Amino acid sequence: MAHTDMPPKFMRKGEMTRAAILDVAITLASRDGLEGLTIGLLAEKMNMSKSGVFAHFGSREDLQIEVVKLYHRQFEQEVFYPSIKEARGLPRLECMFARWIRQVTIEIASGCIYISGAVEYDDRPGEIREQLVTMVQTWQQALHRCALQAIEAGHLRGDTDADQLVYEMYGLILGLHHDARFLKKAGSVERAQKGFDRLIDSYRDTQVDTQATKKSSQTNQKIAAKPAARSIQ
Repeated sequence: MAHTDMPPKFMRKGEMTRAAILDVAITLASRDGLEGLTIGLLAEKMNMSKSGVFAHFGSREDLQIEVVKLYHRQFEQEVFYPSIKEARGLPRLECMFARWIRQVTIEIASGCIYISGAVEYDDRPGEIREQLVTMVQTWQQALHRCALQAIEAGHLRGDTDADQLVYEMYGLILGLHHDARFLKKAGSVERAQKGFDRLIDSYRDTQVDTQATKKSSQTNQKIAAKPAARSIQ
């Protein structure tokens, strides 16, 4: 019995060590980019040997891929899953954008792995680029589905171009990240929210009572301004 109990205990310890390594790795990757993440630097931060780190990941590329996957899971937990608790259609889409803005404001000090990764791997083929592309496309598809639901619910006009709407939403977030992180412009969050509100108004079905969506917009502005309990570092 004692012998059979040993492997699970060993695995739990190994999983805890792996999780701790990834926590440090995602902090370093956010700050220095995925290419700045090295086994040597990570081993130094963890007070481990390089071989000890390699034992958990096998290669630097495997480590970088796991960091991308972890970042995506954290993004889902902070932005996607809380948003889908809202009513289908425009309330859900507005919540997605509000939480997305909130996440960008958290990451201003550290950096967004999606955005920095796109710069690092835009023309570099390989598994890391494929993982980044897949994660970003997954998020864009979620936004697209939500936009279509808003059209089906009558919250947005029937002739609304969902692809264009998602494209412009993404552009607002990229502009926010650039102005807030790189140029350090005050008021960037408010400008991004105003841009989104104007964008939605341009597609809104004026035949539908707007009181509910107006209330939802006010609620989501509070979400964007509220400090997060946990940040992606």
